Amino acid sequence: MYLAHTRPDHAYSLCVVSQFMHNPEEKHMNTIMFILKYLKSAPANGILFTKCVDPLVTNVYTDVDWAENIDDRRSTSKYFTFVGGNLVTWRSKSQNVVARSSAEAKFRGMTLEICEALCLRLLLTDLGYPPKAPIQLYCDNKAAHDIAHNPVQHNCTKHVEGDRFFIKEKLDGKILESPKI
Repeated sequence: MYLAHTRPDHAYSLCVVSQFMHNPEEKHMNTIMFILKYLKSAPANGILFTKCVDPLVTNVYTDVDWAENIDDRRSTSKYFTFVGGNLVTWRSKSQNVVARSSAEAKFRGMTLEICEALCLRLLLTDLGYPPKAPIQLYCDNKAAHDIAHNPVQHNCTKHVEGDRFFIKEKLDGKILESPKI
């Protein structure tokens, strides 16, 4: 995805190869290696990653524009994921439900980003780079932060109960940390 956005000339080949991501064959891996070798031979033409002291640190930043769409009042979730200080994923997507509060919208956005970060964590583990620290999730909404850390279920948060239990499980398992900002 990152290569397709920063190198439009490779968008088609990357799209074709990504269709086989869940069950790649040797020819698909060879194609990926060819693309990576080309990018390595021409660093000024594409993406530059910096070398980091701790490449296994994953930081996630999430934000939501509450009821931004004037046609249907759906919120827009946006997030960025950095691994070792380098941007590796980002997304901006309209939420599939209308949120009744900014806290609900932010909480749903946090859940989407956690899913993305967990997939990235599994990918790094499969590549032989298991994470040494929990994922750092940064969200600027105090209410959403408090809902995630609150062990007591209230009627006012019942509509996000599934998301709340999902996030709480990751926090309790030390897979995720959500420091206050």
